[in-house]
Amino acid sequence: MSKLAQLQSALAALDPQHLEVLDESHMHSRGLETHYKAVIVSPAFAGLNAVKRHQKVYASLGELMSQVHALALHTYTPEEWAQQGAAPNSPTCKGGSKHAS
Repeated sequence: MSKLAQLQSALAALDPQHLEVLDESHMHSRGLETHYKAVIVSPAFAGLNAVKRHQKVYASLGELMSQVHALALHTYTPEEWAQQGAAPNSPTCKGGSKHAS
């Protein structure tokens, strides 16, 4: 099972109404399957601030977090998602890796 599929499977524990996990490694210079973006819409986030939401996500991912270099989280309640409608675009990598030319 790919790392992307593992992340999606683990995040399903949050009972999301919308789940989108993107491998954005191609936008960075650290290698394959290292940078991800997750858009998660779940009633489980109701009443939680951003830090508590992220902690809930990290808890659902458990040991998988040690295999990921970067994970951009966009967490919404269904009501917030109805107003927002889309997560922001990810920024372009500014480099900084010894592998960058």
